[in-house]
Amino acid sequence: MAANAQVIPAGPVALSRKPRCAYARAMDPTPADSALMLRYRDGDVAAFEVLYRRHNDALYRYLLRLTQNRATAEDVFQEAWGKIVKARDSYRRTAKFTTFLYRVAHNCFIDHVRRNKRHTMTADVEPDTQPDPGDSPEMETERHLARQRLDAALRELPDEQRDVFLLREEAGLSLDQIAAITDCNRETAKSRLRYAVNKLRAAIDEPVETT
Repeated sequence: MAANAQVIPAGPVALSRKPRCAYARAMDPTPADSALMLRYRDGDVAAFEVLYRRHNDALYRYLLRLTQNRATAEDVFQEAWGKIVKARDSYRRTAKFTTFLYRVAHNCFIDHVRRNKRHTMTADVEPDTQPDPGDSPEMETERHLARQRLDAALRELPDEQRDVFLLREEAGLSLDQIAAITDCNRETAKSRLRYAVNKLRAAIDEPVETT
């Protein structure tokens, strides 16, 4: 599910028919995220558009399930991308772009909670609403019920556990990246993820594997 609104880069970006740098002459078929951000830093607006299309869906799903509130997710989503735009001039390739992006989004969510002490989660979130054409009505119903149980269980998780789970599930980040984003060590991130997975499995009646 994609976000409803599009991000408009803040402030004018100088464009001309003559490229400002070598980056603008030709773009690799699949450039790395950090290369795209560096191109955007140097004035290549098209590079940012590729970067945005590459990550907007996953980032929105992460925020939607983290906040459990569509309006809040959209606000934080826009704020996060706005900060990415503003940070382009100071961007340095010191970490993976996904770590940078999700750290910004994570901090925007924390700031939102601090600003809105009455922030509450509501059950208006269904990221996967499109049924599989091959599903029977019974299977579709069971998947819908499983999703409801999962979302309810997510709301019951402590914030730290829910955040770590979604960074792994929705963003596909490594434990080292998650630890950097959430300001904890790797073992703490691993422990939070394990507790979250165990609780969620129990909530949807799946047996927990033991090692």
